[in-house]
Amino acid sequence: MFSLPSISIKNPVFAWMLMSGLIIFGGICFTRMGISQLPDVDFPVITVNTSLEGAAPEVMENTIVDVLEGQLTSVEGLKSMTSTSKTGTATIALEFDINRNIDLALQDVQAKVAQAARKLPKDMDPASISKTNPEDQPIVWIAATSDKMSRRELSVYVRDQIRDQFTTLPGVGEITLGGYVDPSMRIWVEPKKLSNYQLTVSDILSTIATEHSELPAGKLSEGDTEWNLRALGEAKTPEDFGAISINSRGGAPNFGKLQLKQVAEIEAGLNDIRRNSRVDGTQAIGLGIRKQRGSNAVSVADGVLKKLEEVRKTLPDTVKLHIVVDNVAFVREAVHELNFALIIAAILTSLLCWLFLGSIASTFNILMSIPTSIVGSFIILNFSNFTLNTFTLLGLSLAIGIVVDDAIMVLENIIRHREMGKDAKTAALDGANEIMTAAIAATFSIAAIFLPVAFMTGIVGKFFYQFGVTMTAAVLLSLVEAITLTPMRAAALGGNPTAEFGFMMRFMHWLTDRYRRGLD
Repeated sequence: MFSLPSISIKNPVFAWMLMSGLIIFGGICFTRMGISQLPDVDFPVITVNTSLEGAAPEVMENTIVDVLEGQLTSVEGLKSMTSTSKTGTATIALEFDINRNIDLALQDVQAKVAQAARKLPKDMDPASISKTNPEDQPIVWIAATSDKMSRRELSVYVRDQIRDQFTTLPGVGEITLGGYVDPSMRIWVEPKKLSNYQLTVSDILSTIATEHSELPAGKLSEGDTEWNLRALGEAKTPEDFGAISINSRGGAPNFGKLQLKQVAEIEAGLNDIRRNSRVDGTQAIGLGIRKQRGSNAVSVADGVLKKLEEVRKTLPDTVKLHIVVDNVAFVREAVHELNFALIIAAILTSLLCWLFLGSIASTFNILMSIPTSIVGSFIILNFSNFTLNTFTLLGLSLAIGIVVDDAIMVLENIIRHREMGKDAKTAALDGANEIMTAAIAATFSIAAIFLPVAFMTGIVGKFFYQFGVTMTAAVLLSLVEAITLTPMRAAALGGNPTAEFGFMMRFMHWLTDRYRRGLD
């Protein structure tokens, strides 16, 4: 009779190769899968941030928010729009239909904001448009501290000397500088001196605009050689700024010798500081390291930590680097727990099967169903572009206790046929064929519980999609394993399945006998 058990029993080499292929290719897919804390899910929310320094909330609302909202209302798939205006800043949050492609929606929003640009104040900063995805959060935060450097010196050192050493690491995406403020020259104009020299602030601004610049100065040719010339007028230091000659007075040309340092105090400082960053009370600049989409968070974080030790050796004694946040620690622990659960499941399954079946061969048979089903499921997960995250690991952890059920059911029936006096091959074939329908029904019943989870709607459904698929894949693979590979191994290993150490079986027979006597 043609059946799946008969194919594997009559072609043991094919069956062994199938089992080996599932384990080997599953292991390869496991190494290629990305590892992250959460699935790669884009929230259906896009945020537009705008800023206009010094503007009151009413001004932000009337001149920026109303203009942008008028443009954005026509974006396809828009579900709701809310805005918040504060002094100098405004935020517009757009929520889209769950089925709307958020990447296309982002492009539409960018186009609408660009169309509204001509109606917005000219001196406002460019709008920042972003979507929300947990995958885009930094996986590691490193803090650079110094009790000797000024905040400006530390900011420049971190930006120019430290950050670039991490950007070249494999899998590293964007690096955010936390607590960083752009360096700038602070020019403190003294009103009394301006009045004495009959100057205005506009004179100072126009002087800096014209003198603090670098312009092309033509070309110089000699024979076949040509050089580009530049007029180096950019000031670099407070002394350079102080030496700038003021060329305008009251809006008219100034021909007198008057330098900027005569009417103003100049210092190398920072832009307006609106936030501060400290570690253990010491000023700090943070480096928030994000991974690239789909990359392995654990390997990226390990590469960052390894590079950190190398960078520390090159730092001056005045600068220290600290790990302040490691978001991959949870993922590492989850992977470790999965490995631990696999080991414990294998040990307990082996022990229980040995106690009840009394056979090392039968125990080994059941034990092999775990890697075949669990490791084999990585093939499906990898080609589904899943990552090893909280939800897939949860599914695999729960599946460990389920994947052996079908194999135990099939093997127990094979053992019953062996006890009838049948040889190993006949018992494996008859036992597997007899129980196959029940095994399929039981497996589909379990799959019917978890598969609907993959079709949940909303944001929660997007997160649990990978959990439902993982559980279903592992359970269905366990069915294939139970009705093909388990009978093949039972026929190939042979031996009397209950003759070796049937302690538990003898105990059960003894208990049954005592119970029967009690009834009599």
